[in-house]
Amino acid sequence: MGILVIGSVAFDSVETPYGRHKDVLGGSAIYFSLSARFFNVVDIVACVGEDFPKEFIAMLKARRIGTSGLEVLKGKTFRWEARYSGDMNQAHTLATHLNVFKGFIPKIPALLRGSQYLFLANIDPGLQDDVLRQVKRPEFVGCDTMNHWITEKPRELDKLIKKVDMLFVNDSEARQLSSESNLLKAAKEIIRMGPKIVVIKKGEHGLILYSRNVRFMAPAYLLERVNDPTGAGDSFAGGTMGFLSRARRINAASLRRAVIYGTIAASFTVEDFSVNRLLRLKRPEIEARLKAFRSLTRF
Repeated sequence: MGILVIGSVAFDSVETPYGRHKDVLGGSAIYFSLSARFFNVVDIVACVGEDFPKEFIAMLKARRIGTSGLEVLKGKTFRWEARYSGDMNQAHTLATHLNVFKGFIPKIPALLRGSQYLFLANIDPGLQDDVLRQVKRPEFVGCDTMNHWITEKPRELDKLIKKVDMLFVNDSEARQLSSESNLLKAAKEIIRMGPKIVVIKKGEHGLILYSRNVRFMAPAYLLERVNDPTGAGDSFAGGTMGFLSRARRINAASLRRAVIYGTIAASFTVEDFSVNRLLRLKRPEIEARLKAFRSLTRF
């Protein structure tokens, strides 16, 4: 079996110093899938409205991304509007219209309940936990969350992360979740809370990978210009989970290599608006950038 991702599909309106694009394809499940598909087949569980173009669904299918779990509901697709400025490490949300996503309750199709690799993208932790109960004994579970859930649903999140293998958080979320300002202490505390592995994303400053047996740090890939940071974290998770789903063993070596592939995937995502760069991306480009990254970080 391939990878199953549960998350959002959205229309984004994004403004950065390099342009503004309205109602472009976005959402955590989309960015994750378009990144992970370079390593394995991917299936999406998400919802869209009646306004979602059929050509987008055809595009996903053409890239080995299964859509049997993509529900088309009466109403409009989830919309998000944001502006980036300065160093573009933080999105300033201008508007959020959940639309059909507001009442979404994920239902895993019977044929996908045996998926071995599961990614719970950023949604309500109660829904993430419900999805986890629907999937039969997955081999590896990755999970993302955000500051809103850490604040508003702490009990549900605490219950959930005890059941996951890998938790993805950014640096501010790691500090908030752990109540530790030092990121090494934060990583240790998060591991104590239950997940086997934590990845702390630091944007342009790279990442920390931490478990009881692994400590690893890596920089971000050097770019002269970031056009649109939207989806970078989900693309990172897609590259990481995608590689792990093809690894013979999940150990220190495969985890290190996986987060580097995630870093490379994210570096392509930010080069253009929406998913445009991921749609043009070819596997040889990924391997070439991996080689360049190795050259930049070897000493």
